[in-house]
Amino acid sequence: MPDAPTRWIRTPAQLDELVAELAGVRAIGLDTEADSLHHYAEQVCLIQLTAYRGASWLIDPLAVPDLAPLAPILADPTVVKVVHGGDNDVTSLRRDFGFTFRTMFDTAIAARLLGDAEVGLQALVRAELGIELSKGSQRDDWSKRPLTAKQEAYALADVAHLMALATRLTARLADAGRTEWAREEFAALAALVPAPSTRTEPDGFRRIKGSAALSRRQQAVLRELYVWREARAAAADRPPFKIVGPEVLLALAEASPTTSAEVARALASFPRQAGEVEAVTAAIARGLALPERELPSLKGGERTTLAPAAKRRVTALRAWRDAEAARSRLDPAIVMSQRVIDRVAVAAPRTLDELAAIDGVRRWRVAEWGPALLAAAA
Repeated sequence: MPDAPTRWIRTPAQLDELVAELAGVRAIGLDTEADSLHHYAEQVCLIQLTAYRGASWLIDPLAVPDLAPLAPILADPTVVKVVHGGDNDVTSLRRDFGFTFRTMFDTAIAARLLGDAEVGLQALVRAELGIELSKGSQRDDWSKRPLTAKQEAYALADVAHLMALATRLTARLADAGRTEWAREEFAALAALVPAPSTRTEPDGFRRIKGSAALSRRQQAVLRELYVWREARAAAADRPPFKIVGPEVLLALAEASPTTSAEVARALASFPRQAGEVEAVTAAIARGLALPERELPSLKGGERTTLAPAAKRRVTALRAWRDAEAARSRLDPAIVMSQRVIDRVAVAAPRTLDELAAIDGVRRWRVAEWGPALLAAAA
């Protein structure tokens, strides 16, 4: 960890002093801790920041809710913001504080582009720097104050080695000829939209794994169950999965039991919901009674409307993708995700320009594999 002191930012005056100290800095390391495992509405509870060859700070947004003074440095293209697995950091900070990001470096993305088998921070720091990190406080409730010394040490460790790690990975990307790959992926990270401020939209049920395989009637039941669970979670200020697990909602929707006894058996593993059996039974009944015209559409996934020709292109593109992933020693999703494969299959591009115009393809993939992709999609 750096020799420079670690300081707390708990007042607007301390925040102003921090911003002044960061003037002219080349890079900052950034991480956040939130309370999504303990409360219904997630909020950023702690921001860890370290300066290139400088000090580290713990910023308490619960004590200083107006973090606007930090906005200019986060949006400054001349200052590199180093993160690890930063998609949640970016979307949460944009949601809670309206920040804009420019010029980022994500050590997890870099490692995936290099084909590393383990891309977690603990594994990367061990492999690249020979340092062992503790992950003992990963699931803590970061909204509680005061933090323990153990929690402070854990939080600081998440940013203490980001600069050294980024330096090592930058060199490896250059040696592998994948610097442009990383730059484009980092730009996409910086452009991510804010995380939603609420989860109560009825179509949120589509995020439950397996929901797309249900019939429209079963999806209607799942939607009613999802709305019930969200209301219960909000009232109890608990994460929805602690009210009832998504796998239970899916099983209830598939079976659509009509008696309280059957529902009670399904909820047996969540004893706190014993008093909700009638409410759950009623939710299932509402889904079963919904008129046909009001059932959810099957347009939740892109693949549900693929024409036969597009499905054949999907098969060819997947075969090419898997072979290229094996040859390049990359995760298949890095070569091309299933969602992007579907988009290419539907668009059926004939030229490199048409291929590059497809959302998610990226210029680096066109430069690396453009002709092969066109051939697979032909």
